[in-house]
Amino acid sequence: MQYQINKGTKGFGANILFENIQFEVKNNEKIAVIGANGCGKTTLMKIIASEEELDSGTIHKASSCRIGYLAQTTFTSESRTVQEELNEVFKDVEIMQKQLNEKFPDLHVMVMYVSTAKAAAKISVEQEQSDADIVVGLETSYMEKIKDQLADIKGKSRLQYLNGLAPEDHGNAYVTWERQAGAFIINTDVLKKHKLSEPKTYEDLLDRKYYNLIAMPDPKSSGTGYFFYKNLVNTMGEAKALAYIDQLEFNVKQFTESGSGPIKLLIQGEVGIGLGLTFQAVNQINTGSPFKIIYPKEGSPYSLTGTGLMKRHADDPDVQRVFDFIINDFLLYDKEHFSPEAILKDQKNTIQNYPTHIPYADMNGIEDIHEKERLLDLWKY
Repeated sequence: MQYQINKGTKGFGANILFENIQFEVKNNEKIAVIGANGCGKTTLMKIIASEEELDSGTIHKASSCRIGYLAQTTFTSESRTVQEELNEVFKDVEIMQKQLNEKFPDLHVMVMYVSTAKAAAKISVEQEQSDADIVVGLETSYMEKIKDQLADIKGKSRLQYLNGLAPEDHGNAYVTWERQAGAFIINTDVLKKHKLSEPKTYEDLLDRKYYNLIAMPDPKSSGTGYFFYKNLVNTMGEAKALAYIDQLEFNVKQFTESGSGPIKLLIQGEVGIGLGLTFQAVNQINTGSPFKIIYPKEGSPYSLTGTGLMKRHADDPDVQRVFDFIINDFLLYDKEHFSPEAILKDQKNTIQNYPTHIPYADMNGIEDIHEKERLLDLWKY
């Protein structure tokens, strides 16, 4: 027996959803729960996932039993349509497209979103046959990987970068596009419900009181997950970091496929702690979510992205005009409205509730693609 409910009863006010139910789940069983709308199927699933409690009855669960739960609604806001959700996710891409159309009415400029790993693989495979003119916002580890396909952009940027982030620091192959800082994102309502204190350090996350209440992006599919992983390696050393992750896994409800996965689980109240991105948390705080941003004592891990000009299109005057606009005018707009974390000197932060002093961690080696591939080979979850 893996899971069992005895004489379980649940209701809301005078409405009894189910009464004195009894069932058990054995090893390797596959069970479907069917019933009319409103009979309590979703509530039962939430009880099994520890998101709701029985009014009466008992639950028995084997110590080896781990429960995963995919919520009925996975959007960041249940009130949004599919189109509205897509518009929110790709808002900066849409605005870039709009500004390019207005700035260059004589050109047909198409902005195409491709995920990080797929974009890098596409460019690496296609090489000289790539139809991309400009690569925008690709993780710097991947920018380094395709560096031989990027044009020399010396002197093209008119912006003043912080030390270590200027184009010449990347061999004039690309400009730094944005910095994305990670943090412990807390759903304060969930922690209050469980009467739990907030974690302050990575070590705190190992406390068994946080069992099944933590979400972290999977480093193998998420750049956000990787920079948390790399930060642990930099802070603790490789052997201790791997041992730490083995212990952390006990408390993790889900290693999510995407970097936004923990935020979605936090919104749904399925976890109380998410290892996620600052800007995602701020977006939710500004819409009323009960979130709090905590930077671990060890510092905030972060990733950098870059923007470069493909070598085979570098002599095209129209491509040069568009590239100049993107890395100067639009980059400043992006910092002001979407990604205010400091990469430029005298950069302004105008976004409501965005932290102004982020204690960035040691991210030495974050751009080393070979180190990344080696560490991902060691990740076993």
